[in-house]
Amino acid sequence: MSKLIAWNLVTLDGYFEGENKWDLSFHGHAWGDELAAMSNEFGSRASLLVFGRVTYEGMKSFWTTTEEDLETKAYMNALPKLVASRTLTESDWTNTRMADDIVGELSRLKQEPGKDIFVFGSAKLTATLLNAGLVDELWIGLVPTLLGKGNHFFNGNDVQQRFGLIEARPLKTGTVILRYAPKAAA
Repeated sequence: MSKLIAWNLVTLDGYFEGENKWDLSFHGHAWGDELAAMSNEFGSRASLLVFGRVTYEGMKSFWTTTEEDLETKAYMNALPKLVASRTLTESDWTNTRMADDIVGELSRLKQEPGKDIFVFGSAKLTATLLNAGLVDELWIGLVPTLLGKGNHFFNGNDVQQRFGLIEARPLKTGTVILRYAPKAAA
């Protein structure tokens, strides 16, 4: 069975982006050699990358046009990608397909043997997957920044959930990588 891992950087006040879509300027406060190595590790751990439609559009725009020669660029463009969308039916980004029933599709894919399935960003999608009980691990990069305004990452969860800490790893930048697994309901 594959593990479904949701990953995102979040500020101390809970935002995953600023007031405007794709305002990720606070990511620079987290970035360094350690986070770069972790990002590269995702490529070797993943069998599939999953995005919500909005995140997909931003990722596709960046990773298909960046001039940077990064290991991350190579796997982002090469790995299979699945996009949760009820409006898009096809993509011209390499190895990308759409799913209008993302919960059903990921439930099926998790049963197959293989590497991890990563959800990058995608706050609404992550909420849907948490509510459906499909997330095996939640990885949060807690960035030591207060934005004051923006879009909260945990917005749209309609079920109270508890998590157990797997790992807390501080980085030189002050960011702390937190790995959690959902706890069974008592």
